[in-house]
Amino acid sequence: MKQLRLKVLAGLFAVAGILSWGGARLWESFGTLPSVPLAAPIVLAVIAVVLTATALSLRSRLRAQRERRPDAKGVEPMMAARAVVFGQASALVAALVSGMYGGTGVYLLGSLDIPARRDQAIYAGFSVLAGIGVIAAAIFLERVCKLPEDDDETTSRA
Repeated sequence: MKQLRLKVLAGLFAVAGILSWGGARLWESFGTLPSVPLAAPIVLAVIAVVLTATALSLRSRLRAQRERRPDAKGVEPMMAARAVVFGQASALVAALVSGMYGGTGVYLLGSLDIPARRDQAIYAGFSVLAGIGVIAAAIFLERVCKLPEDDDETTSRA
């Protein structure tokens, strides 16, 4: 599996943000702007918590396994791989969704004097923060599940 690259995630965020900002401007010219749901930052925060809890659980199990504790539960390689795939998919989707809400939030900054628009901008801002939390948790999970480098091959050839 390839590791997540921050450049790719930042690029997805930026492209989604620019397209969302332009889409919000276009949509506003035709009528009313669709609202940012209150559930958006909540769902993203829950995903970030699940990813973080998974990473912490796997980290403690892997540490116990490395220390050869007698009561240590092993980590199945497929379970770790599934966790990493879930984390990577979550990070990619969070980058897109955060960019989308970020672009909408930037557009809404022009009309903060309207209470409904101000609330929408706040929800969009919290969605961006929660999306960044998902990305950070996914990267942490990926680092926890990374296999140590194989030093035996390099030392035997020397």
